[in-house]
Amino acid sequence: MKHYSKKELFSIPNIMGYFRLLMIPVFAAIYLNAETDRDYYIAAAVMGISSITDLFDGLIARKFNMITEFGKFLDPFADKMTQGVVLLCLSTRYPLILGLVALFAVKEGYMAVMGLIKLREGKKLDGAMWFGKVCTALLFVMMFVLILFPAISEVIANVLIAACGIAMAVSFVLYIPVFQKM
Repeated sequence: MKHYSKKELFSIPNIMGYFRLLMIPVFAAIYLNAETDRDYYIAAAVMGISSITDLFDGLIARKFNMITEFGKFLDPFADKMTQGVVLLCLSTRYPLILGLVALFAVKEGYMAVMGLIKLREGKKLDGAMWFGKVCTALLFVMMFVLILFPAISEVIANVLIAACGIAMAVSFVLYIPVFQKM
């Protein structure tokens, strides 16, 4: 196991990553126990704060030259954990999301396994591809809308979920040749 310095482990961007990980159970507790629109708004605010923190940790890391090897692991880990938990929470209200959860698990599992295989070969993916970023943005918007508008019609919710599923499937298919070419 690699040894990381305290300076690397406790850089401002990495502290923001830890904060995002701590927000996951807070979000889940609020969302799963929500009874009023206000409760859902609070859950949306927690997700919004987590997302803003995600945006700023990357900006700070780049602007102040605080990019660390540990941060390159922590940031996407916090992203995927957040996305996975939010999707699981949403599946309690929107059953169609379970298909998205399965696709998310397959896509991220594939990327993790291929990333490890390529890392052992001395290669690594240098950040997310544009289609991965589009998929993540659509996923975030869909999740945020479903949290913020708990009374949304089932038809609109299902259209959002399906659109996100299509984007995720396309992103997954487009990542396959990226890993094969590495």
